[in-house]
Amino acid sequence: MQKFIKIIIAISIVTFIFGCAPNRSTRVYTAGQALQAEDVEEGVVESVEEAVIRKEDTPVGAVGGAAIGGIAGSTLGGGKGKSIASIGGAILGGLAGHFIEKKVTDQQAFKIVVRLNSGKKIVVVQESDVAFQPGERVNVFSSRVDNTKRVSKM
Repeated sequence: MQKFIKIIIAISIVTFIFGCAPNRSTRVYTAGQALQAEDVEEGVVESVEEAVIRKEDTPVGAVGGAAIGGIAGSTLGGGKGKSIASIGGAILGGLAGHFIEKKVTDQQAFKIVVRLNSGKKIVVVQESDVAFQPGERVNVFSSRVDNTKRVSKM
């Protein structure tokens, strides 16, 4: 029964890691962003390059990995060997969890340089769900609430 509880805890930690990636899509709005007025400016795409949106470091991956690694290590050996395996498993699991969290929460994105009709040049990094080409005419939506910007095809 105790192993079952440990497995449930491990699965919960992994689920939490996978569920924490924010969405930076041009087409997805949070409930708080919906029905809010946005200012729109027209412009032309000057350049597009690949980028990555990385979530700020959190201890979730490392802590979850350490817990899973420690649990896995505690099932090996006996006596001092079991303690060493638990500690080693926790250390390796913590490192693995940290890197897995980065890999899972990283989002492919585009860094889009737009010259607005006003002559001002801006850069917007957003999820790569819509591709843009240099020379393409676009709309840039600017939130009045949180100052975010999104580039959208005209």
